[in-house]
Amino acid sequence: MATTDINSKIIDELIDSIYEGAMQEKPWQTFMPLFRQLLDADGVSLILRPPAKDNRGLILNSRRDQQQSKFTSDEWPVTSYKEHFFALDPFINLPIGQIVSIEELVPAEKLLESEYYINYLKPAGIRYILGGDVKEPTGLLASIRVMRSPDENAFSNREVDLFSRILPHITRAIQIHARLGRTESERDLYAGAVNQLAVSTIVLDEKGLVLNTNKAGTELLKQKDGISVLEQHIQLTTRDKTNTFKELVQKVLTANEHSAQLVEAIRIERPSGKPDLAAILRPVPLSQWAEGQQHPSLAVFISDPEHQNIASREILASLFGFSKAESALAVELAKGLTLAESSEELNISQHTARAQLKAIFAKADVSRQAELIRLLLKSVASLA
Repeated sequence: MATTDINSKIIDELIDSIYEGAMQEKPWQTFMPLFRQLLDADGVSLILRPPAKDNRGLILNSRRDQQQSKFTSDEWPVTSYKEHFFALDPFINLPIGQIVSIEELVPAEKLLESEYYINYLKPAGIRYILGGDVKEPTGLLASIRVMRSPDENAFSNREVDLFSRILPHITRAIQIHARLGRTESERDLYAGAVNQLAVSTIVLDEKGLVLNTNKAGTELLKQKDGISVLEQHIQLTTRDKTNTFKELVQKVLTANEHSAQLVEAIRIERPSGKPDLAAILRPVPLSQWAEGQQHPSLAVFISDPEHQNIASREILASLFGFSKAESALAVELAKGLTLAESSEELNISQHTARAQLKAIFAKADVSRQAELIRLLLKSVASLA
């Protein structure tokens, strides 16, 4: 499509696709083919992580008559660029926010005689390139390249102007993408820590309806042993218990609406006869600008006495300097076994176990078994 045919509606669609791309599971899958078509280009590449000597990078690509793809194939242009030709690429250290053509970086005669053109661009069917780099405040550098074959004309001034017009939007979309990525990484980190602690987590919205659960929470609800979910409502063993739970939920939510931090607790009996579950109801801080419905408002943290999350022997050895044998004994003691039961489990004599326990006390700087267990269970070891 020639740029003379571009109207404001198409430009609006292009800009919408830029911001939508920041939130897509496969980033910019709508924008890149559309942008390529508008510039009548053979290909568009978005480099989110440049290749380096020990890093193959992260490049998204849209080529004529093909869907957008991540550069993970074994095609020659892909592997060759990542393994060798990226080092010869003249589009390095471009002025941030400016559109630059390959002719501005390398005179045409010199380009056509260069190793980069003869051994890479020409075999890959590339002659004309426009490039623009954007930088996110925390340091993320992203690059976008638009390419045409030798059979096409060079990019016109109008096409360069269009690229320049949308580059600020790409910059802001990259910032959004980077911020969402960091937030997601932090969320996964904290969620993983809670999972490691074997704490079931159930998140409720402002109406007390279940929004989501972590892995442990999902497994707990599947058991329907004392607690379950019916049509997004949490159900306990009896109607009275369920009503009590709902009242606690409402108290915490009401306090949260008035910027008061209220935490409630409840024990949950299990018909199976297993030990009671212990639950804490804690508010999720409201964002100052939170609007609408279905936002996280309350978290229910549930511990199951039967679920023990003891660190590996290797982690205990690293943290406290225990030997392999001492770490093995510490693990058994942390499970709640007595010294006699632990020695039997490990097939060692009680005399040996007492000697190892004495060494453990010295290395952990404790003098009683209860102190040792408390130290082990409260240490970061369980997060490993």
